[in-house]
Amino acid sequence: MSIHDLEIVATDADATCELYSAMHGMSFGTRESSLGGARTVRLPSGTLLGVREPLNEGERPVSRPYVLVEDIEGSVAAAERSGAEITLPPTRIPGQGTCAIIYHSGVELGLWEL
Repeated sequence: MSIHDLEIVATDADATCELYSAMHGMSFGTRESSLGGARTVRLPSGTLLGVREPLNEGERPVSRPYVLVEDIEGSVAAAERSGAEITLPPTRIPGQGTCAIIYHSGVELGLWEL
């Protein structure tokens, strides 16, 4: 299992980026509309770290890893058969790939297919 993206949803994305920058010496880019307005930085491991604010009133702060999968439709179907709630069905993001979000046992997990 490989983490492609780590998404942090925070009530104040800029303050969170400043905190991570101060602690780890990283430099976040400008907001990317295709990623929900996340400010991003590529980590030395190759993982993309994105920090953004909630997209709606119902979204709460969370740290959500997105793991790479070869077949997102099959992975989502397997998750659903295992009792996971599909909170975001497979969604194509132009130039980025396809992502989905599942919720199981109190944990949110993102899936990403390149």
